[in-house]
Amino acid sequence: MTLAWTDYYRCPEEFANFGISQELGKTPGFFQFGQRITCFGRCAGPVAQSPGGNLSDVLPMAQVCGAEITLPFDPDEIVENLRREKYVAEGKGHSPGNKLVRKAYYALRPLLSVGIRKHFQRFHLRRWKDIVFPSWPVDKTIENLCGDLMALRVRANQNQRVPFIWFWPDGHKGCAIMTHDVEHEPGRAFCGAVMDLDDRYGIRSSFQLVPERRYALSDAFLENMRARGFELNVHDLNHDGQLFENREQFLKRAAEINAHARRMGAEGFRSGAMYRNADWSDALHFTYDMSVPNAAHLEPQKGGCCTIMPYFAGGMVELPLTMTQDYSLFHMLGQYSTDLWKEELQSVLSSYGLAGFIVHPDYVIEKRARRVYENLLGYLAELCSQKNLWQPLPRDVAHWWRDRSQMEVVRSGNSWKVVGPGSERARLAFAQIEEGQLAYHVEDSPVSANAA
Repeated sequence: MTLAWTDYYRCPEEFANFGISQELGKTPGFFQFGQRITCFGRCAGPVAQSPGGNLSDVLPMAQVCGAEITLPFDPDEIVENLRREKYVAEGKGHSPGNKLVRKAYYALRPLLSVGIRKHFQRFHLRRWKDIVFPSWPVDKTIENLCGDLMALRVRANQNQRVPFIWFWPDGHKGCAIMTHDVEHEPGRAFCGAVMDLDDRYGIRSSFQLVPERRYALSDAFLENMRARGFELNVHDLNHDGQLFENREQFLKRAAEINAHARRMGAEGFRSGAMYRNADWSDALHFTYDMSVPNAAHLEPQKGGCCTIMPYFAGGMVELPLTMTQDYSLFHMLGQYSTDLWKEELQSVLSSYGLAGFIVHPDYVIEKRARRVYENLLGYLAELCSQKNLWQPLPRDVAHWWRDRSQMEVVRSGNSWKVVGPGSERARLAFAQIEEGQLAYHVEDSPVSANAA
């Protein structure tokens, strides 16, 4: 138990002294751990089948007995349920009727303008404000749960600080990635202008390209992107909304997607329209995936992973989408400003998380939308210089998270140090309680620090 917690912090196993207080119920459901954390899974108390209403709070059932903390639930199970979206009612949104509607929509989609499409999509999403869980626009359930468990651990440790490996390399206080999903030929033709914009503000970005049917991808086009320092990834197979229609079809398409990835030298993948099935993802041979939203209120497939940090999904690193898509901002919400993006950035970076953006070249061709995107680029560039924000390519994030997962914090006399490949970029951090609240302190250099 608590493997998810130790992986989240990469702290020494000697601090992962958690246990389960009593027998858990057989049926998973919703309950609370304190006033701000909604969990889904089995627990020793009553559970509800809906996140709405008054949920049972099991925090009083947690106990600190010496160095051991006993909980009325299994944190590993809760985190896994959230990351894999098991709290979403099975089959919800995937009935035969909905599948037929989706097929018809994607068949007609090439003939529909954005102005017409958005009305269909607004009707489909008309009840998005009624969704109680996850929280919108950013859900930090996993961060809050891991943080509260860390606070319990510090108190059980007689308020001595607990060492762990800081989340980002070189002591960065957060991370932001810019990604561009290219949907149609006009977007493909506008990629050069988007690259110019990103270059102007010093923002590194990746382009997710549909390898079949939508538009031509010449070797010269791909090589120009690489030569300019941009990353290339695979975006679905043909973006027809049918990738996860059935297992047999998915496996066939996955083999074709993997072949395109090898040809393009792509390490990352994102499915069309953020459709996903965590149980099938092992058939995709990528270093990382970017198909899971944090809170999917404005996506065709509801749910969300409820975290603002990368995590492992099978053999891939998952980089969750934590920012509202540009299409949703402009055409679903009707907002042409950076206000919502700034609100989301503040929420994510206040917890040192990953701000993951999707801005489509297709939807910033129009001048008003392009001005909003330029304002975002300027704001991000300012954050990077003033707030010590890391702004890498997505593949760099995946490589770092994989490296970090192999590092350890070990004792060295009366000190701690981080060991393992890539540890020269790692920073030792400490969790402690200050004025009744959990606080983190990050060492300025990669050298070992005193354990006291």
